[in-house]
Amino acid sequence: MNGAGGNGEGEPSLVQEEGPPPNAGGGDGGVLAHAPNFGATEADTLLVVATLITALTYQLGTNIPGGYWQADDGAGHVAGDPIMRDKHRRRYWLFMAASWAGFGTSMMLTVGLITGVPARSRFVQLAFLVAYSSLVLTFVTSQPRTSLAMDLSIWAAVMAVLAVATKYLRLDRLPRWARSLCPAAPRPATCCCSRSP
Repeated sequence: MNGAGGNGEGEPSLVQEEGPPPNAGGGDGGVLAHAPNFGATEADTLLVVATLITALTYQLGTNIPGGYWQADDGAGHVAGDPIMRDKHRRRYWLFMAASWAGFGTSMMLTVGLITGVPARSRFVQLAFLVAYSSLVLTFVTSQPRTSLAMDLSIWAAVMAVLAVATKYLRLDRLPRWARSLCPAAPRPATCCCSRSP
C-alpha cells in the first residue's frame, strides 16, 4: 500500500511518483508527449464501452424498428409480433442476429474484463470488434428504405476501416504532418503534495 491510500494495483494516488508521467512518449524528441495507451484506465474504459454496447443491443433487441402489430387481423398478423419480421423478413433476421451477437459478445467482454483478462489480449480485441461491429450492423439494418446489399456494403466498409485503424494506427507512427495536428500534451504540474527528490 502506498502512502496515499492506493492499493498499488492501478488505483489513483494522491502522491505523484518520481520519473516521467506514465503516458510519456519520448519518441521524436518530445514532439509527441503520450503514447496511444490508456494506461491504468484502459480496462476501465473498455468496461464502460462494453456496458454501453450491452445496454444498446438489449434495447435494440426489445424495441424492434417498425414497432409491433397492435391487434390481430385477417392477414395473419398477431398482436405483439414485430412488423419488421412480416414486412422485411431477411432484414429482420439479420437485425436480430446482429443484436444477439452484440449482446452476447459485449457480455463476454464485460465478464472478461471484470475477471482480469488483460485489456490488450486478443480475446478482448476480438470481442470488442465483434460487439462494436454488431452494433453498427443493427443500426444499418434498421433502415428499411435502403437496399440490404447497400447496407451490408456500408457496414463492411466501416468495419474494415475500424479494423485497420485499431490494428495499425498509432499516434507515434503517424506521418509528421499528421502529428502536428495532435500537439504535445503539457506536462502535469507538480502539486504541493508531491514528494521532493
